[in-house]
Amino acid sequence: MMAEKEKKKTDEEPEIEKQEENLEEMVEEETSEDEPKEEKSSRKEKKKDEKVGIAYITSSSNNTIVHITDLAGNTISRVSGGMITKHSRLKANPTIAMFVAKRAAERPKDLGFTKLYIRMRGKGRNSNQGPGANSAVKSLNKEGFDIVSILDTTKVPRGGPKAKGGRRGRRV
Repeated sequence: MMAEKEKKKTDEEPEIEKQEENLEEMVEEETSEDEPKEEKSSRKEKKKDEKVGIAYITSSSNNTIVHITDLAGNTISRVSGGMITKHSRLKANPTIAMFVAKRAAERPKDLGFTKLYIRMRGKGRNSNQGPGANSAVKSLNKEGFDIVSILDTTKVPRGGPKAKGGRRGRRV
C-alpha cells in the first residue's frame, strides 16, 4: 500500500509542476499585456485635455442669463435674453433661452471646454426657476458639452424675520 501511494505521488508531481509553469506563463502574459494598455490609455489622456467649466443659469419670470466660467471663477462668456431679442416680454421665453445658451456656448467650445457643471438659480422665495432654465440646459447638452451635474442653487429663506401683525395676526 505504501508503495502504491508513493507511485501516485510521483505520477502527480510532474502534472502539478506543469500546471504551475502554465500559471506562471499566464501571469507573465497578463502583465505584459497590461503594460501597453496603460500606455495607450495615457496617450489618449494626453491627446484629450478635458477642460471643465461651470455654467450658472439664472432664470426668472422676466429674463434668462447664462454665465459660463472656468473652475477658478474666471468669466468665459455671459449672455442674457436681452442680448438676443428686442422684445422685453420674450426675454424669459424658452426659445430665447435656447438661443442664449447657444451663444454662450460658442466661446467655451473654441477654448476646448468639454464638460460643464450646471448651477441653476431661480428668483428666490417660493418661485422656482423661470420658463427658460430647462431649455437652456437642453441646449448646452445639444451643443456637445458633457453635463457632469445639475444643481439647484436657488436661495430659500429658512425662518426669516418675524411676520407683521403681532401674536394673533393681522385682524381685518
